[in-house]
Amino acid sequence: MKNIKHYLVLCRLPISLFATCSALTGYLLTGAVSAVTISFLAAGVFLLACGASALNQFHERDLDAMMERTRLRPLPAGTMTSAHVLVVSMMLILSGLIHLARLGWMSFALGSLAILWYNGLYTRLKRTTAFAAVPGALVGALPPVMGWTAGGGNLADSRVFALAALFFLWQIPHFWLLLLRNAGQYEKAGLPTLTSIIPQVLLTRITLLWIAAAAVASLAMPLFGIVRSPYAYAPLVILAVWVSGSGLEIITRDTAAAALLPAFRRVNIFILLFMLLAVFDSFLLRG
Repeated sequence: MKNIKHYLVLCRLPISLFATCSALTGYLLTGAVSAVTISFLAAGVFLLACGASALNQFHERDLDAMMERTRLRPLPAGTMTSAHVLVVSMMLILSGLIHLARLGWMSFALGSLAILWYNGLYTRLKRTTAFAAVPGALVGALPPVMGWTAGGGNLADSRVFALAALFFLWQIPHFWLLLLRNAGQYEKAGLPTLTSIIPQVLLTRITLLWIAAAAVASLAMPLFGIVRSPYAYAPLVILAVWVSGSGLEIITRDTAAAALLPAFRRVNIFILLFMLLAVFDSFLLRG
């Protein structure tokens, strides 16, 4: 039997758990609370995310073998065969879609769209354009929408559009900070990178603008009714200022390299804390 650690790497557990949490956030913000729905939603999104990650590693096994940060993944390391990974990915994706189908056709359709967009479009675009992260960021906006519709929320509601927009804006600096840290590895693997067409100093400033845009979008959440309690306003402002400050650090040439990893972590912590704050605010108003 394969070592469990190899499967955790194959499924990229932190990313899959994050997608699950964002879906649950969208669900809880509708005001619905059903243990059965939460179970199917969490299981469905988690399995789907794990399957998408495994399928992505199957498609990119040649690239992973050429990059230091990915060369120890199961396929380039030789701990799993391509056939095995393909079967595992298909089983995970199918299981995830079956769970989502129990919640209705919309959840199933959005889950299918996420797989097709990530594994069908984004994975291919990465090999042809340095701007693949922009359309690819849509994948990060889909889980909260899946949760919203699973909770009975209307897809035309401005609140879910605002929530999806925030996750979309957050995903761009998440991608680009990772790119700035590993640009040499991507170029070595033959992937088109923004750093090859945009000076790094300019790219860090553009990334700062995306971070600031995500911070501003979070501050706009009270306008859309995502955050409604006055008690949440101050923490929301503090959170936005904090993540913007991390972005300011990366535009200083002398400290840019050292600031990239902390900025990457803070951007991710920012969205996690926002989810906690939004859900807490929702429960606070119910009480």
